[in-house]
Amino acid sequence: MKSLTQLKSIRALALVATSVFTASSAMAAAPVFRAGAAAIDISPPTLPVRIAGGFLEKSGTTITDRLHVRCLVLDDGRTKIAFAIVDTCMMTQSLIDAAKQLASGPSGIPIERMMVSATHTHSAPAAMACLGTRQDPDYAAWLPGKIAEGIVAATKLLQPAKIGWASIDDWEHTHNRRWIRQPDKMVVDPFGQATGLANMHPGHLSPAIVGPSGPVDPGLSVISVQTPDGRPLAVLANYSQHYFGSAPVSADYYGLFCKYVAQLLGQAGDGNGSFVCAMSQGTSGDLMWMDYGSPKMAITTEKYAGAVAEYAVRALKQVRYHDTAPLAMVESKLELKYRVPDEKRLEWARPIAARIENDLPRNQTEVYANEALILHERQKTEIKLQAIRIGELTIATLPNEVYAITGLKLKAQAPFAAHFNIELANGAEGYIPPPEQHVLGGYTTWPARTAGLEVPAEPKIVETLLGALERATGRKRRAMQDEHGPYAMAVLRAKPAAYWRLNEAAGKIALNAVAGGGAARVSDGAAWYLPGVGSGTGCGAGETLSPSAFSGPKQINRALHLAGGDLQAEIKNLGDHYTLALWFWLGEASGASERGGTLALGPGGEALSYRQFKDHRVQLHLADSISQAELRADDWHFAVLVRDGVEVRVHVDGKEKPELAQSLPMQSEVTSLRFGERLQGKLDEIAVFKRALTPAEIAAFWKVSKLGEK
Repeated sequence: MKSLTQLKSIRALALVATSVFTASSAMAAAPVFRAGAAAIDISPPTLPVRIAGGFLEKSGTTITDRLHVRCLVLDDGRTKIAFAIVDTCMMTQSLIDAAKQLASGPSGIPIERMMVSATHTHSAPAAMACLGTRQDPDYAAWLPGKIAEGIVAATKLLQPAKIGWASIDDWEHTHNRRWIRQPDKMVVDPFGQATGLANMHPGHLSPAIVGPSGPVDPGLSVISVQTPDGRPLAVLANYSQHYFGSAPVSADYYGLFCKYVAQLLGQAGDGNGSFVCAMSQGTSGDLMWMDYGSPKMAITTEKYAGAVAEYAVRALKQVRYHDTAPLAMVESKLELKYRVPDEKRLEWARPIAARIENDLPRNQTEVYANEALILHERQKTEIKLQAIRIGELTIATLPNEVYAITGLKLKAQAPFAAHFNIELANGAEGYIPPPEQHVLGGYTTWPARTAGLEVPAEPKIVETLLGALERATGRKRRAMQDEHGPYAMAVLRAKPAAYWRLNEAAGKIALNAVAGGGAARVSDGAAWYLPGVGSGTGCGAGETLSPSAFSGPKQINRALHLAGGDLQAEIKNLGDHYTLALWFWLGEASGASERGGTLALGPGGEALSYRQFKDHRVQLHLADSISQAELRADDWHFAVLVRDGVEVRVHVDGKEKPELAQSLPMQSEVTSLRFGERLQGKLDEIAVFKRALTPAEIAAFWKVSKLGEK
């Protein structure tokens, strides 16, 4: 019979053995994070080929550089997801679905866990028909098998790995290409109407422009995958820049970027070997590498790609690697209507389209006549949207050419702070301008397969993606909150009746920063989220935007650009002692011209207006009083209109001495205020006080703004 001590020892040993077995089992069962990457050559096997990317069809007769599909497969032990980045302009949803179906069986990855996107090179074979270019049928039939081959090859190369991500701002290499034009310089659309108040590629320092129509997304994001001992396996980069331009057949700058990243990391194979690099397309529907706010600069594709690659390597040095990262991919489908032609448009289109031979339009008019008939036949479509999670990083994918402002909305509201977007993914449904940009017209709004979706498509897509991101992460979306910097806090401490900061990114409402204060209404003919006071210009010497005294240390100040619209509000009980304070900017220097408008129309009938001259000087007018100060239209200015009984004065740029002064009896006591009537330019930080501010108070606001220090 065993002693009590012996029994206790046996029990202790049994407990230790059980613990060791349990720990060993847990270690054995713990999923191992794996990754695999492969690049497959998809250069056309026969020449010539039809080339997509222009209004009319072109032909490619030589291989300038090789095309590839670059694939990355990730496996967290529970879920596998696949990325395939294809050197092509655009692909139909049906072509991509065929590739996924071919890859799914051999790879074991469900088709709804695959993301296939186009780089958007304009120098590759026409995988789909677009505008005046017919699909290259042989290439389009061959391509799905090659995409599937890449996904399967990457799956077979799965191995233990660690993963990380980072982002860096590269303001140098992407700029807004869609500029607001002077109202008498509108672009004529293909239907013979002067509707283009905004259009792309205005030319460097054009005399016809006022300023860019939207913001820039400068984020250059990278996902890096390495072996456990630190050997690079793959890099998936993302940048919002439309394309550079190269002789066909070519991968454009995307392929060269991969080559230079590989070289900078000391990896062989130009990013297409055992180390795979891919550049995916960000939200670049209104972005391009040309800075039209600066003189034209001579630069080669090689130099450009190399410079962007250097930024990417800087981002890679900031990556923090994780031994594992939970994966998820949520796919949503959204039915949308096309902007189909009315009967009048069809009557115009039918006889023109009837003259087209071999389905090959010969000019822009024939292109859009043909597109009208195509939209009439199609009526509606269903798009695929994806929300992807990799650890604490999220990715949204869209089958569209997306404006930068849409990408910035998604980045600001995604559940995780680390987020980027891939456009032209899982299909190609054309440009999706925000609704307010449709009003401004231009190429990216002309109804066609390249821009045919309904006007509310953009907000519907954003809302669907944010919901999908919430499901993929189990987290709620973040709110786009307005941070108040030193200037805004100073204004709020002065107890305004209203303060419209104009930092919104969408809609027709300007929110009031005063608690309980009423919103202002913005009429058609406006663009949101442009660089505001103190943040930079977004082009030329001020291309890099930065936080300011207006929006604090973490947020860029934004402004509203008016192009035919205005801002209206109602405030009760202003009496005959009140102040209207605002900031204004009237356009780039190259577009200087004789024009004028109203900055503010007060409730007493007083109108603060401006006149701009061809030398870009600006005069302010108050009744028959005219300013004498030297004001430049391309600088931000601070204008404060003060009514003190019958006396009205205007202070400019913080000066205590009024620039304008006039005795103007109240015409009527009304509650309506109006800002920016016939104004071509930007307004920002509009405040209304129910008292006459003193000159010292006005000077104090200017001092807090820090603008006088520059």
